[in-house]
Amino acid sequence: MNNAPNVILAIESSCDETSAAIVCDGQVQSNIIATQKVHEQYGGVVPELASRAHLQHIVPVVDQAIKTAGIAKDAITAVAFTQAPGLIGSLLVGSGFAKAFAQSLNVPLIAVHHMQAHVLAHWIEDPKPAFPFLCLTVSGGHTQIVLCRSHLDMEIIGETLDDAAGEAFDKIAKMLQLPYPGGPLVDKYAKTGNPERFAFPIPEIREYDFSFSGIKTSVLYFLQKQVKENPEFVAENLADICASVQHTIVKTLMKKLEKAARHLKIKEIGIAGGVSANSGLRAALEAYGAKNGWKVYLPKFEYCTDNAAMIGITAYYKMLLQQFTDLSAVPSARTQWDQNG
Repeated sequence: MNNAPNVILAIESSCDETSAAIVCDGQVQSNIIATQKVHEQYGGVVPELASRAHLQHIVPVVDQAIKTAGIAKDAITAVAFTQAPGLIGSLLVGSGFAKAFAQSLNVPLIAVHHMQAHVLAHWIEDPKPAFPFLCLTVSGGHTQIVLCRSHLDMEIIGETLDDAAGEAFDKIAKMLQLPYPGGPLVDKYAKTGNPERFAFPIPEIREYDFSFSGIKTSVLYFLQKQVKENPEFVAENLADICASVQHTIVKTLMKKLEKAARHLKIKEIGIAGGVSANSGLRAALEAYGAKNGWKVYLPKFEYCTDNAAMIGITAYYKMLLQQFTDLSAVPSARTQWDQNG
């Protein structure tokens, strides 16, 4: 191998964030994200509108990523893209652009799994975890406990059997008539509420798996009963409801993470994914870490939500092992990932 730097252009387009990053020899030089505001009026992401917005954003976002990194376009030595999972139309925009860009420069193409990239966001900046490492990955579509033996050798040892934790946050927020996206608003109101005010059940699920459909149903029936007796119940008790809901979801997550850490005797513990930006979850990880003697890792907020820097850092480790793909690679909405991504 020569001494020329590995310069990766990474593209993330799995849902409603169009993002591009430049990663040079494992160091993030730029990370540009364009957020789509169009979905707020619909109370959720509209797939067709997301695809159209990606088409509008991808060229200026990539251009800005290259300019911010201060490199020439022909310095790029590989192009990475999110292959799965996500909205198929959104993934097609990112993968199609990546293929065309790579072909125009005659450089390798690297396909990255979105959830593996969330875990590897921990390797963007110091301090970086040591192996073996346990990562609780929590987003709007996924809730997983991932055992990491190396950068690309990962195993999902627990996951949700129904709804993801982020989905539960958003759907309960909708019950409370909070605007989309509701999860961050639950977190905001929870900060001034009493988490012990209302009790909601924590499900007993086998091993390290999760279930969040029960808390949704419990909160729904609870609200129906209370609002029937007092139409102003939600408005008068919003902070306490949010705090109690958040406390229940976070406790459910942490109980399983603690169980896995104890059984596997692992002290290197982190969280990742969009819900890892939740202040209650971040505080709980630090508290459980202090109690159990863990070394805990919390990614910066910009690397919790969907971003191309995490795609680029994953691609960097795949590039070191020459794990390239070709133009026949197709995106997938729900593909599971193996140790090779």
